[in-house]
Amino acid sequence: MTRGRVPGVVVLEPHHLTDERGVFYEGVRTDALTAVTGRPFAPRQVNYSVSRRGTLRGLHGVRVPPGQAKLVTCVRGSVRDVVVDLRLGSPEFGTYETTALDAESGRAVYVPEGVVHGFLALTDDACVSYLLSTPHVPGTQIDIDPLDPDLAIAWTAGAPADLELLLSAKDRAAPGVREAEAAGLLPYWRGSRHPAAPLPQRSGASG
Repeated sequence: MTRGRVPGVVVLEPHHLTDERGVFYEGVRTDALTAVTGRPFAPRQVNYSVSRRGTLRGLHGVRVPPGQAKLVTCVRGSVRDVVVDLRLGSPEFGTYETTALDAESGRAVYVPEGVVHGFLALTDDACVSYLLSTPHVPGTQIDIDPLDPDLAIAWTAGAPADLELLLSAKDRAAPGVREAEAAGLLPYWRGSRHPAAPLPQRSGASG
């Protein structure tokens, strides 16, 4: 397990046992994950999404409370996974981080409460699994415009030139970060009530 730039985010790299039959690995051990994050993780709901190449899902989060941590893996195909720290008062407010997820590696990303998440499907029929710490509560989801210029996420950096982005109408209509902040949708960093820090300057490189 390795910690990311966004506080609380952990990337899990499973150890593969390979022989003539194929491969075996542990997808997650909740005791080990809890030891790293300092927070218990007991999945209460499991979701799957299947996406065509170029599909961009996100950015999505859950209001705090109730909050929702998630463990995200790609069980078929490959995706570019993105997490963004939008917790008001966080020292890394506005920072995003990308991780390559694919079925071959079994790599997974732990997304803590208050951090928004999305991904770009790089293959057809890409299947993503989400282990969720809380069940879905209607009306608590936070949607953020994944193409918000204030975030400047390099979704297609290094991707083939013919990759066309496909977004749902809901995601296209989602508010930007500043609009979401003004509407009181964003969570606070560890009980902080300080205003958000300025969004970091982007140099064009991925987070």
